[in-house]
Amino acid sequence: MRYLGLNPVLGYLGAGALLGPLGLGSFIDKLPFLYWFTVVDAKNVSGIAELGVVFLLFLIGLELSYDRLLSMRRLVFGLGGLQVVLTASLLSVIIAGTGQAASVAVILGACLALSSTAIVLEILAAHGELTTGAGRASFSILLAQDLAVIPILIFVSILGSNIEGSLASNIGITLAHAAAAIALIVVVGRVVLRPLFRLVGSIQSLELLTAAVLFVIIGTGVLAAIEGLSMALGAFVAGLLLAETEYRKAVEAIVEPFKGLLLGIFFFTVGMTIDVREIARDPLTILALVSGLIAFKAAIIIALSKAFGQSWRVAIETGFLLGPGGEFAFVAIGLAKSLGLIDPVLSSFVLAVTSLTMVLIPALSAAARHINSRVEPPKKIDAALKAAPREQHKHAIVVGHGRVGKVVTSFLTEHKVPYIATDRDADSVTEDRKNGYEVYFGDATHAAFMIACGIMEAAAVIVTIGSESGVDAIVLGVRKLRPDVLIVARARDTEHARHLYAIGVTDAVPETVEASLQISEAALVGLGIPTGFVIASVHEKRDLFRAELRDAAQGVVREQSQG
Repeated sequence: MRYLGLNPVLGYLGAGALLGPLGLGSFIDKLPFLYWFTVVDAKNVSGIAELGVVFLLFLIGLELSYDRLLSMRRLVFGLGGLQVVLTASLLSVIIAGTGQAASVAVILGACLALSSTAIVLEILAAHGELTTGAGRASFSILLAQDLAVIPILIFVSILGSNIEGSLASNIGITLAHAAAAIALIVVVGRVVLRPLFRLVGSIQSLELLTAAVLFVIIGTGVLAAIEGLSMALGAFVAGLLLAETEYRKAVEAIVEPFKGLLLGIFFFTVGMTIDVREIARDPLTILALVSGLIAFKAAIIIALSKAFGQSWRVAIETGFLLGPGGEFAFVAIGLAKSLGLIDPVLSSFVLAVTSLTMVLIPALSAAARHINSRVEPPKKIDAALKAAPREQHKHAIVVGHGRVGKVVTSFLTEHKVPYIATDRDADSVTEDRKNGYEVYFGDATHAAFMIACGIMEAAAVIVTIGSESGVDAIVLGVRKLRPDVLIVARARDTEHARHLYAIGVTDAVPETVEASLQISEAALVGLGIPTGFVIASVHEKRDLFRAELRDAAQGVVREQSQG
């Protein structure tokens, strides 16, 4: 799918449908050799697949923070909240009108009101639209939907419980258990998480840090499950707790590959619920329901977006992207099916419709852009006005926040250049954050961490650490990710600076050279030489040193290539 330029989720869904028990797996009795290439029973992989949702909700929690929610509250709780409530209510009424029980109608209506966070965000990121109007509106609605998943899962669990008594009392008991579990996770998290990661970070072991992250995710998930909640809820709360700490980006870099792999298995199991023969038996009904669901949800989202002051371009693209169903429908409907709340045949039929709508998301995204080009053509802008100041749209990544790093960031702040400061010393990061510095813990030699810091969009990487091997590893890693980015690195001496130029830095600053230049400058000024002449001669000498180092480095590279 990647090679074809399509979303990989489509590949997972297709593979599940083809290799699952409703696909080639159904022919095992006639063709026994298919046993080795198919999944006969979805339960064999469902446990691992559910971890994909757990990791996804953990990352969603990790992306949140009080400040972010506060800045987006109008779109998240206004636009997004209204979309969830209005769409779920109307769909529930429509489904109840077909003769389904009220509980079934509410569950299906709430599930079908949700959209695909995984696919939509990936499409927006691929087109560089996460920071556009459509990106912000889509993210806000998806965030509201993700927050709504928790009460939906709680509601399904309550309906499926065998506790005697009224529904109101059952809801009260379940909510009390949920509040107790969440409070316990929050209290333990506040007391344990930051010291735990500070200790693990001080050891500087990627394996131990990875183990600590997995322990937190699974541990909080199990704690929530013990109280009768979903593991995803516990992981979501853990993500929220870590979102405000200096370890957020390092944790994000570690979790992302696990989330991608586990979500792949999750979508594979989703694909196994698609019965192609069921679709073939009544294709017109399926097509009508797929089209109707997308059109219905898109119309509501477009209308709400316009009511919240969004442009037609933003409203149309947001509506088309979020009109299809989402992955959490499979979680909630699957839970309802396992609890005996929904008939298996109805469940399979609804999930088949949802799957097909998700398959259409990339095509709907392209259709929205095509429609927007006709409905509201982009205004012609003078080319000279397009060149915005780089510092307003690009940022610098400062690796190392010691004495040198603090000086660098102070100059960046003074000149209003956005930056992200990082350091791998957990103790110093903790102390710096207490003193008001915005610095993040992580190892810049790891590509995933640099990607989390925005290396693909960065204007520069400034390496201020003192370790020669560390500087070399960071420079080589950054050059693999961004051959074009500006790299300014600290060097021990002229020999190290020459080596850094050879491996790809834009500028190397040798400590010994800078010390000699500063001593010379201070001495000359003290001896009565005019300051202007001294500064000019120092700059001239510095440029001469850099030119010599570059030439020497290029000569070494030429010799190696010829050899």
